[in-house]
Amino acid sequence: MIEETIISKAIIESYLKDLLNSVESDVIIGGAGPSGLCAGYYLAKKGYKTLLFERGLKPGGGMSGGGMMFNRIVVQDEARSMLDEFDIRCHEYKPGYYIANSLEATACLTDKALKAGLKIFNLVSVEDVIVRENSVNGAVINWSSVKMAKLHIDPLAFKSKIVIDATGHPCEITHIVETKSGGKLLTSSGKIEGEKSMWAEVAERLTLENTKEVYPNLYVCGMAANAVFGGPRMGPIFGGMLLSGKKLAEIVMKKI
Repeated sequence: MIEETIISKAIIESYLKDLLNSVESDVIIGGAGPSGLCAGYYLAKKGYKTLLFERGLKPGGGMSGGGMMFNRIVVQDEARSMLDEFDIRCHEYKPGYYIANSLEATACLTDKALKAGLKIFNLVSVEDVIVRENSVNGAVINWSSVKMAKLHIDPLAFKSKIVIDATGHPCEITHIVETKSGGKLLTSSGKIEGEKSMWAEVAERLTLENTKEVYPNLYVCGMAANAVFGGPRMGPIFGGMLLSGKKLAEIVMKKI
């Protein structure tokens, strides 16, 4: 016999247990694209209590869409070893260019991150941050559907030592800090520099260079890093995104 109320209780109790245990953590990541998932994987694997809030239904960000809805992505030589680490199959198209299925890549990244201990909460948006003494000390979250429905419902606060903006092109968390903090970002202008037009070669390099702290205890990776520091977009080549997440995890581990 299957009882519907037992199903309901199992879901509610299990989810709330995870949520209550996550109110205080080491790291909060906003955005479950490839760089956010990679950062979360490496941090959780090393034992850091790491949460990831994704406003959408599914993880993956822009990776699952491949290039113009062709579900294939390209990864260059520098990140080839990361495909192996995440058990993502690929084949060499031309020397230095590796093709992978974008859906498999998304699934493998998510699977590895979850099994490493990363807590992913989907359908949750970071709508504000906690700032104390000119330092980011956590995130303020709400259900994504609240914003979509334009409901006036107060959010909840989650405390952390570090916050990572992995929200991609919009760099949403950094925008919040720029607008509300009253302080300057660690960019040349003190503000978000803005994303430039596509240039894959330069973007792949700058994605890594721009992966760093942008405000005390706020870090950026992936396309959010290029948008904040003024780098170009790179299109459906994802080596830089994977390497950016790994690099940021290493930076954050040294910080905390």
